[in-house]
Amino acid sequence: MPHPLAPHLTDAGDPNALAEGVWPASAERVDGALRVGGVDLARVAEQHGTPFLLVDETEVRARARRIREAFEAAFSPEAGGAGVDVYYAGKALLTGDVARWMQGEGLRIDVCTGGELAIALRAGVEPALIGSHGNNKSLAEIEAGVTAGIGTFVIDSAIEVERIAAAAERAGRVQRVRLRISVGVHASTHEFLATSHEDQKFGIPIDEAPAIVARIRELPSVELAGLHTHIGSQIFDHSGFAESARRMLALHAELGEGAPLPELNLGGGFGIAYTAADSPEPIEAIASRLADAVRTAASELGIPVPRIAIEPGRWIVGPAGVTVYSIGTIKPVRLADGARTYVAVDGGMSDNARPALYDAQYSARLANRVSDAEPTLVRVAGHHCESGDIVVDAEWLPADVEPGDLLAVAATGAYCHSLASNYNATPRPPVLAVADGAVRVLVRRESIDDVLSRDEGLYPSAPLAASPPAGSEAPRPDDDTTGAASA
Repeated sequence: MPHPLAPHLTDAGDPNALAEGVWPASAERVDGALRVGGVDLARVAEQHGTPFLLVDETEVRARARRIREAFEAAFSPEAGGAGVDVYYAGKALLTGDVARWMQGEGLRIDVCTGGELAIALRAGVEPALIGSHGNNKSLAEIEAGVTAGIGTFVIDSAIEVERIAAAAERAGRVQRVRLRISVGVHASTHEFLATSHEDQKFGIPIDEAPAIVARIRELPSVELAGLHTHIGSQIFDHSGFAESARRMLALHAELGEGAPLPELNLGGGFGIAYTAADSPEPIEAIASRLADAVRTAASELGIPVPRIAIEPGRWIVGPAGVTVYSIGTIKPVRLADGARTYVAVDGGMSDNARPALYDAQYSARLANRVSDAEPTLVRVAGHHCESGDIVVDAEWLPADVEPGDLLAVAATGAYCHSLASNYNATPRPPVLAVADGAVRVLVRRESIDDVLSRDEGLYPSAPLAASPPAGSEAPRPDDDTTGAASA
């Protein structure tokens, strides 16, 4: 029976067990200790300190291949399709190594800032395989992308048409673009994760699209590759994607009458399990049913099936990551509806902002041991000076949890590093990767000196020349105390 303070939780069961589909596929208990990718998380903590984010490279690569192969099969010519391009949504987790993993598994890269573009380019990603998003791309970011020769820009507003066309003309090239459409399908997700309803910042309303497409086609320095939409994130079934595809195909057919429109980008947002209560539809089923919807709509409209593009991010890296903390203070609290124990860790909203942003739920387990103690309801809190600094809202842990224990939080591969901050002057934790039983650093841990280094009241510096535009080349600092963590 659910606890009155945590109605979303299932029965306590075994507080040492690892829910299948929530933890990395390689997660296991060996002599009580939690291992991921064959390495003992307690040993990793001894070597690298806590907190840290560990991602299983093998699983990341396997998931990238799996989703690419699922959509390639669903949209193959043999299945009545015209092929598919899979873009990894870099905002989920982007480092130099992750970018190279994605390219190595046959994926393209989607970026949405000049900083993400710089990571992809410096990692050696072929510019033609990069797509650029963003609702307010700066002139410098547009210039950097055009100059680098990226494959596509996703136009998010009418004003961007002229800005991208002007930059392409200056560069003497024709820039391929897609037009992002706010298709009006409301994803079954948190309000802040739904990105295709009418009252929000992304995309062009359907009825405004013909005029903007006509303007794009008037300009010789831009080429319209197709349309784009994205209905939201953390979506568990195919129905929203299918309805979005049907609406987009109708617009695609209308706009394709005047000139070729070869592509249709249906975005991403494929959900993952954060707790045992989550049950996302298998990605193969989503791919198959989405392909059915596209083929049916194209047939009814009397048009060829276009080449499809998708943009998964969280689905690829989220389940492959775990964050490990050290437990500090423990505080039992008695309430009218029962009792719970606050377990405080040495991180929090500075390394995982999602619970504070939109009440995201997570699963946690002791990493250094198992216990025969009865399960007790806990709330995992961070160390920041905010009452909303909650890492895990509710979880069952052994009642003998104590200071010094290690706590692992599952499914943190996506967005935790990307959203990390220095709140309360807290250094950001490292990002580590495990492969073939060996751990290596992808992004080093910040030091206090890193955090303080930009404070001119503490480290005054000589006047600097104007900063280069975002996304442009800049020398990499050799001194670890002079900048933020490298990617």
